Amino acid sequence: MAFSNAPTELINCHKRTIEVDEEQKQNQFLQWARLILPWLTPGELANVSLTCRTFSQISKSITLSRSLDASRSVENFPIPFHNAVDKTPYAYFIYTPSQIIPPPCPAQFPPRQFWASTNAAADAESNSSLSPLGFDSVSLVCESDESESGCDCEECFEVGLGDGVFGCPCFSGLEDVGIVSECGPSCGCGSECGNRLTQRGISVRLKIVRSVNKGWGLYADQFIKQGQFICEYAGELLTTKEARRRQQIYDGLASSPGNSSALLVIREHLPSGKACLRMNIDATIIGNIARFINHSCDGGDLSTTLVRSSGSILPRLCFLASKDIKEGEELAFSYGEIRARPKGLPCYCGSTSCFGILPSENT
Repeated sequence: MAFSNAPTELINCHKRTIEVDEEQKQNQFLQWARLILPWLTPGELANVSLTCRTFSQISKSITLSRSLDASRSVENFPIPFHNAVDKTPYAYFIYTPSQIIPPPCPAQFPPRQFWASTNAAADAESNSSLSPLGFDSVSLVCESDESESGCDCEECFEVGLGDGVFGCPCFSGLEDVGIVSECGPSCGCGSECGNRLTQRGISVRLKIVRSVNKGWGLYADQFIKQGQFICEYAGELLTTKEARRRQQIYDGLASSPGNSSALLVIREHLPSGKACLRMNIDATIIGNIARFINHSCDGGDLSTTLVRSSGSILPRLCFLASKDIKEGEELAFSYGEIRARPKGLPCYCGSTSCFGILPSENT
């Protein structure tokens, strides 16, 4: 009898082997899907979600995680999207917490960035999912003798009556010409030094909210005291020639719905008064949450400050609260005073001093 049942047992064993193989293939399929789909753009993700139920479920999970944190878990707090206007769940862009230098050849430009849940990012860490973007960060430190560029302080303390003055050689008094000086990479103090206020990432809770007229905007998600650091303006550091080339492209797309540029030109007037340093930071494709800060004709509730770390060649543009900001209040600053185009883009800042059109000048 045992011999007569052997074929049946072999068949059942074969069926179980097939089922195990199919389960393993299914698990492997899901694993690869969770690693690949987070690299897709919103349009690609939407198309893939239509192919099968599994892709649809994974795509919905990715879309939800993207809407919950614009910073890809890079910052200290998640920065969620909120949209009660339409069905757009989030704004797609490549995130960088600091200035970066694009490669000289556009073909070398990495067009994608892993963006999914924290767990998925951890699973894909071996694939450099949240590693640097594949191009160089801006080297801000002078290549001369670094020992002379920084301080030897183990920690820099505030002195005086809480007036923000530090007992540190790096604090050289440049604030008189509109620049704040901080300790730099070659200083002996660590990241917790009090003279590194703008170097520890975003330390207040923020959110990105969509409105009918202005599109996405950055809002406070907690009470923010006057003088608190909000964020820096991060993006691609461009040559003036490249900035002008891109601005022509952005101007051509400006009339199309959903197209808005985030190219910012900064001019630092040198102490001699005879020259100025020009910086072109483009956060249109690659940037941080500062790209969502809208303009206000009355100056808004943010002040802009140039911050130069000790030994640095270039400063960073940082935003600080110019007054106490309530939870739920929009963050805004003035894009400038020049309006070179009488028929420029309309302004919806809503301030009593609104000019009706956004500032513009010849790049």
